[in-house]
Amino acid sequence: MRTKQLFILILTLVLVSSCGSKKKVVSRDKDRKMEQSSGRNENPPAEAPKVRLPEKRYSDVVEEYIDGYAEIAKEEMKLYNIPASITLAQGILESGAGLGDLTRRANNHFGIKCHEWRGDKVYHDDDLSQECFRKYKDSKYSYRDHSLFLSERKRYGGLFELDPDDYEGWANGLRAAGYATDRRYPAKLIDLIERYQLDRFDAEVLGKKSRNRPVVKQNNSNGYIVQKGDTLYSISKRFNITVEILKENNNLNSTNIAVGQELNVQSAPVKF
Repeated sequence: MRTKQLFILILTLVLVSSCGSKKKVVSRDKDRKMEQSSGRNENPPAEAPKVRLPEKRYSDVVEEYIDGYAEIAKEEMKLYNIPASITLAQGILESGAGLGDLTRRANNHFGIKCHEWRGDKVYHDDDLSQECFRKYKDSKYSYRDHSLFLSERKRYGGLFELDPDDYEGWANGLRAAGYATDRRYPAKLIDLIERYQLDRFDAEVLGKKSRNRPVVKQNNSNGYIVQKGDTLYSISKRFNITVEILKENNNLNSTNIAVGQELNVQSAPVKF
């Protein structure tokens, strides 16, 4: 009798234990389903498509550069008597309007090499491979070093005897003093100054009226009014485009143009 009762008791315990384990399995299955429904195991949403920004024309890039550095160039003119127009034109030319590799890596806008420099340096291919150039923490220090570079060297002394708004004299004098070996360096500076009317900043510093050169129509950044002495070639150089593009833009069969004629001078976009 006792054996029978003991057997029943053991059987009861086994059945109770089995039911408990099934409940645990069911409970774990419910937990997994709840996690899935909560979204924690769902795939992340797809990334939004990248928006392709419109490409900029070269003239737009230059205008942005001028807007960013005109005040610094004017301040340097007040302190060191170097025409702001010359400083800006050199900055645009030497730095590729701020897009050049040396400018991006070293904030060096004027291509000034190390010489006696004790500050940070970078190495960059120029006339020779991996030449040493000065590196600045901020672009404004590059502008100040440019002023010191010109004002502290005797070979540039004659430039400071010129009228402070004589950008043509400065452009030619820089090359004559050895700043650049490119024989077209003066013409390139003068072209930039006149194309973007950079001499207006000289006039602002000196309190004078800027020269009146109604070159570009104010209501159309791509329109140019032909002036006396203009040729398609000179206009193409002014706006950094080719004669062929000028002819195509304006449906011209020849290079003949007339004073007062309006031309479309839109150039190809700059690719980054």
